[in-house]
Amino acid sequence: MNFTEVTFQNFGLTFIPIFVAIDVLGILPIFIGMTRELDQTRKKKLIRDATFTAGALALIFTITGKFIFQFLGITENDFRIGGGIILLVLSITDLLFSSDTQRTPVKELGIVPIGIPLIMGPAALTSVMIITDQFGYFLTILSLILNLVIVLIVLRNSDLLLKYLGNGGSRAVAKIASLLMTAIAVMMIRVGIMNILK
Repeated sequence: MNFTEVTFQNFGLTFIPIFVAIDVLGILPIFIGMTRELDQTRKKKLIRDATFTAGALALIFTITGKFIFQFLGITENDFRIGGGIILLVLSITDLLFSSDTQRTPVKELGIVPIGIPLIMGPAALTSVMIITDQFGYFLTILSLILNLVIVLIVLRNSDLLLKYLGNGGSRAVAKIASLLMTAIAVMMIRVGIMNILK
């Protein structure tokens, strides 16, 4: 796509699908549950790591994702099932072993599962690849960057919600978040299997 074709309508057609696929408001309670005991410095670093990881992976997929999938013989549903299994293992581990010593190390949370696959999961990555084919690199990357800025702003302001929940409320949110993450993982696996069996 050349620059004369960059219109507000086309921007909306690239921005909205990525926004819906990332669903930052949907991952917010999960993020709060996983980071409620972190201090501000560690939380800010985690948010930077998560958005950078999500952005880097999305950029790689924007440019080379289609070729990687074709070369390896991977389908969207294979990717969805694999991501679901990883998320399921992490969420069950968090439910059963919720003490600080058993939880995923903070330095890794920003990469997995927050960066991948919560922020940039199969739906978002697939959307990015499809949108690139339809609207080109410029609009796709622009929409991706703006969406990640929104993610950054929302996650950085998660403390406003946490402040109103209190300690007991935050613990409840942590457990609910783990259950939600488990449900999301099962949904990813189920949809992938159903699509393969069609």
